[in-house]
Parts: sequence; C-alpha cells; structure tokens
Amino acid sequence: MPEKTQKEDRRTRYTRQVIKEAFLTLLEEKEYPKITVTEICRLAEINRGTFYLHYYDTADVLDDLLSEILKETTSVIDHVFCPARASGNCSYPFCDRLHSSDRYQALFLDDTISAQIIEKMAETTKEDYVTWLMSHSLLTFEEAEAIFYFQMNGCLSINKVMLRNHCSDWKKIQRAIDQFIRAGLESFLIRDQRE
Repeated sequence: MPEKTQKEDRRTRYTRQVIKEAFLTLLEEKEYPKITVTEICRLAEINRGTFYLHYYDTADVLDDLLSEILKETTSVIDHVFCPARASGNCSYPFCDRLHSSDRYQALFLDDTISAQIIEKMAETTKEDYVTWLMSHSLLTFEEAEAIFYFQMNGCLSINKVMLRNHCSDWKKIQRAIDQFIRAGLESFLIRDQRE
C-alpha cells in the first residue's frame, strides 16, 4: 500500500475515533436526541466539514458505534447452547464488552437509544437465530421472530438495570438468565422431538 494511502487511512480512522469519543462523552452528559453535530465538532476539535466527510449525522455516528460493539459478538444461539456452559466459560462478548468497559455504558443507559440497539442487533443476528430456531423446532417464522425480540429486549433491559444498580456480580445473573433462556428454548426442541 502506498505511504500516502496508509497515512490517509490512519488519519481517517483517527478522525472517526475522535468523533465517536466526543459523541460518547456528550452522551454521558445529555440524552441522545439533544446531541448536536456542532457540539461533537467543538469537543472533537474539528470543523463541520470534517465531520460530514465521515458521517451524515449523529444517527450515523451511533450506528457506527453499535456496529463496532457488535462486530465481535458470537451468535446468541452459540452463547446460550455453549458446550462449556458448566465451567462458566461461555460469556457473551456483547455483554462482556458492555460490563468490562465504561466506554460504551452510556449507550445502554440512554433509554432513547434502545430501539436503535435492538434494530442493530436484529440486523446482525436475527436471521441466523430465527433460521436456527425454526430448523430445530416446529415454530413458525412469526413465533421464532417473537422469541428473538423477546429475548433481545429482555436482555437489554436486564443489562440496563445491572448497570444502573452497579451490580457487582453480573456474570452470575447472566448465567441465571442464560439458563432460563436455554431451558425455554430446549422445551421447544424436546417437545418437537428434534435436535
């Protein structure tokens, strides 16, 4: 790769990162709908033109942050039916990342962002989840999709509560919830005589 292109790529990554950091900092101070491009630019020490070279608006910044969080997430089914479950080595990277780093927590504590989080999770994981569930049970598409949204919304709500209450043992709670989800899903698999 030519040196100039490498510098531009590095500069682009840096600028995008500065914008995302400014967005997250502002999110700790105010609700998402109240954050403006002007405020992001001021905090990131860039001009509006630079912002618009990288993002369309604040929703685009939010989408990029959510993509960043979800890109290393294993499938929900792989997590819930992890064979190493008994040893406790089956953490869900999405939840790990949320609880291990203060950086992203403001995203999940802002109630106005919940719909975008669920939408982004659906965009990246729903198809595999619903397909797997339908192929291993007699559930219809509508039933499998409803279970997906029920699980995602419930898990998001529990994580919000745990963050707000500064829960010290969220992994224990996560294991209990996973056990509950797994038992519910297995009841369909057992009842339908399929694996």
